[in-house]
Amino acid sequence: QVLRQFVRHDSDTVTSLVLERSMNRVQLLGRVGQDPIMRQVEGKNPVTIFSLATNEMWRTGDSEESQGGDISQKTTWHRISVFRPGLRDVTYQYVRKGSRIFVEGKIDYGEYTDKNNVRRQATTIIADNVIFLSDGSVRDKV
Repeated sequence: QVLRQFVRHDSDTVTSLVLERSMNRVQLLGRVGQDPIMRQVEGKNPVTIFSLATNEMWRTGDSEESQGGDISQKTTWHRISVFRPGLRDVTYQYVRKGSRIFVEGKIDYGEYTDKNNVRRQATTIIADNVIFLSDGSVRDKV
């Protein structure tokens, strides 16, 4: 849905301004790569951070119908940050390496300066919701 709003300028002319809805949502299902850590920068709220691996699998071969060919896999690592106070604390306490979890949130692109004073790019998933699917001690049934 597009909302239209009229804005009056100093010249008393009326111009149409179009306000568009936009969305930044991501959903990830994977396994935790490390136990979460909690960081707190001076003067800011703490944040729980952990990595999450997602896998993409495909069969290589002449045609998709054939059962021949090799199965290839690509693993992508995502940096997850949890700022919401209740969710941040529960995630820090219960998420462990190997846990299978579902994360909903948004993508955030930023920069930071490393210890060698070099500016680096960082892509982070800011989690709004974390759903615990297993504790990682047993393999999920397929």
